[in-house]
Amino acid sequence: MFESKHPRLLLNEIKWRFDLGKCKVYYIHRGAPGDMRVVDGTEIKNIGRGFLILKGVEQDVYIPYHRIFRIDFEDQTIFEKAHRKPDKKKHKIKPLRCLI
Repeated sequence: MFESKHPRLLLNEIKWRFDLGKCKVYYIHRGAPGDMRVVDGTEIKNIGRGFLILKGVEQDVYIPYHRIFRIDFEDQTIFEKAHRKPDKKKHKIKPLRCLI
């Protein structure tokens, strides 16, 4: 059904061949519950070169494409980014030493 693999290209394909109102975009939003938000396709104002632009209340919201981790179209997942597992060596917590 879809030829594209990148979120921007997929969204453009939906925009021109189907209906953006039938899709949902999941993206990383730091500070939101679960650090993620879901927006309906009707909230998309523009599919820019580097950002997905959403209609905002006071101003538009720019979402970089690397933050999009899932796109659903007509209740089917058409894009899902693999989650990276944290590197245990890199994020190892060291115990504090008491110097007193």
